[in-house]
Amino acid sequence: MVPVRVLGVALDSAQQHVILLAPLPGSSVEDGTVLPVWIGPQEAMSILVALEGAATPRPLAHDLMVVMLRQLSASVERVQVTRLTEGTFYAEIHLRTPQGPLIIDARPSDAIALAARTDAPVAVAEAVFAVAGVPEGAVEFDARGDDDRVEEFRRFLDDVDPEDFQG
Repeated sequence: MVPVRVLGVALDSAQQHVILLAPLPGSSVEDGTVLPVWIGPQEAMSILVALEGAATPRPLAHDLMVVMLRQLSASVERVQVTRLTEGTFYAEIHLRTPQGPLIIDARPSDAIALAARTDAPVAVAEAVFAVAGVPEGAVEFDARGDDDRVEEFRRFLDDVDPEDFQG
């Protein structure tokens, strides 16, 4: 496993959200390589909110997961992106529970959003980097900074009304 950090969230040329994972210094992956993992817009915003430490008026789904884990006396030990099969990334959340270790299959976006809230380390299988890693310069970030996106999300949360979601 290659220990990584979240480099950022970007938009690709098709305006799809991508989380960029960069190996930590001293890893076995070539310096300047990143792993782009395509994720949904809600997961992208959840990860950005966690990375920025932004407060939300109500807990997001990943915040709720953290509360539930604490109430169950469980903690996130680490998150691992384990494989890439037919274009789909797979991850595991490794938990420490009163009953012993537990591994939960998860989407990488959910696992990383949870890791960002719990300060759990994230790692990626070397084989995944070998297949899907790209030079950092090959990925361009959206011109808007992460702070702008988080602020835009805060404004949305401030202005949203439950009736807006009724059919």
